[in-house]
Amino acid sequence: MLKATRIILATVVLGASAAATAQLPSAIDGQPVTSLAPLVEKTAPAVVNIRVSQTVSARQFGDEAFRRFFGIPDMPQGSRQVASAGSGVIVDAENGYILTNHHVVADADEIQISTFDGRLLDAEIVGSDEGTDIAVIRVEADNLVEMPIGDSDSLRVGDFVLAIGNPFGLSHTVTSGIVSALGRMGIGGSARQQSFEDFIQTDASINPGNSGGALINMSGELVGINSAIISRSGGNVGIGFAVPTEIAGSIMRQLLDFGEVRRGLLGVNIQTIDPEVAEALDISVERGALITGISPGSAAERAGLRVDDIIVEVNEEKIESASELANAIGLMTSGDEVDISYIRGDRTRTATAELGQRVMEVSSGEEIHPGLAGAQFANASATGARGIEVTVVEEGSPAAQRDIRAGDIITAVNRIQVDSVAELQEVARNNSIIFLYITRGDRTLLRQVR
Repeated sequence: MLKATRIILATVVLGASAAATAQLPSAIDGQPVTSLAPLVEKTAPAVVNIRVSQTVSARQFGDEAFRRFFGIPDMPQGSRQVASAGSGVIVDAENGYILTNHHVVADADEIQISTFDGRLLDAEIVGSDEGTDIAVIRVEADNLVEMPIGDSDSLRVGDFVLAIGNPFGLSHTVTSGIVSALGRMGIGGSARQQSFEDFIQTDASINPGNSGGALINMSGELVGINSAIISRSGGNVGIGFAVPTEIAGSIMRQLLDFGEVRRGLLGVNIQTIDPEVAEALDISVERGALITGISPGSAAERAGLRVDDIIVEVNEEKIESASELANAIGLMTSGDEVDISYIRGDRTRTATAELGQRVMEVSSGEEIHPGLAGAQFANASATGARGIEVTVVEEGSPAAQRDIRAGDIITAVNRIQVDSVAELQEVARNNSIIFLYITRGDRTLLRQVR
């Protein structure tokens, strides 16, 4: 029987080993290539190994297959210290800034990096963004080597690339391959509360421990931060994903300039148009994002968009679903101007909107109902959906015990539709037992909370 395919964030709890090969390009910039060694010698000193110590609940290792793959023994309930490994890329030697993945350093108690020349340095988190899985950490040290940031937008399918990282704790492992695809979405699944994705897909071998490492073009420039793989076994099968530097660089600049990520906000509630919905509405278009609500004073209202408009393109990129529109807008910054093509009636129109800023007002579960303690909630309208988004759920908390998960969208309580945290609180205030109607991916669930 085939094992289920898994999307694995490429961080490893230390153990094991791996290797991969790829064909050599015959020439770079018109010059014959007999070895990639000069390129590796130029770029490898900018890649660092990251070791993270954190306190985790034994519940996090409840999956037997996960424990077996990483060699983790059965553990009693409770918490323990574990060490995990990842990678990072020095992008500013003078200030000691290193790009890596959010999931590499999230919830870290201590972070240490080891450099190419063997130094072991303490690091601190400057800022981190779960939505794009990008983090910036900092070390204080002299004589660091940085990697120039390249233009990931200029990549083409078929371009040769190198991946350098720390797979399975094997320092500065180099693998090679090509860009297999661009603009991949829907890779993060439920691993993050809400992900904004535009991945580079590559067959350069990426394994657990490569997370945060460098994807490099043949000019020795950083074009991606390696992040995840798709695998049946947990090891490389030639399908890896990297966050483009166009996104990683923008996130880094915002974290350094503002201490936060200021995502764009169009200010619409949306629903996917599919053939079934198109038939019900008697419209000719079968793909797009239907506007079901517009926030007063929002970018959408100022641009002249209306309820019942169907958005089909953003900046000349096709939009085929509500999630694609939310992703496209979420990858932009507040203040950006965006060109929108939409259908109104039987005509295709265009509008330009200046995006507002996404603000997530978060409420704790304890303020809503005792059975929701350990969770945090925010109005999902900030993400383009209707209802209330579960943004955080603590391991072992009352909310977790009731199968409430980060990323869930609560659409109704006790058969009463709710569009805001305030409405959820109002219903819960008068009931000791509540039934939550939850959208999780493409499923609708009912959960009892008492």
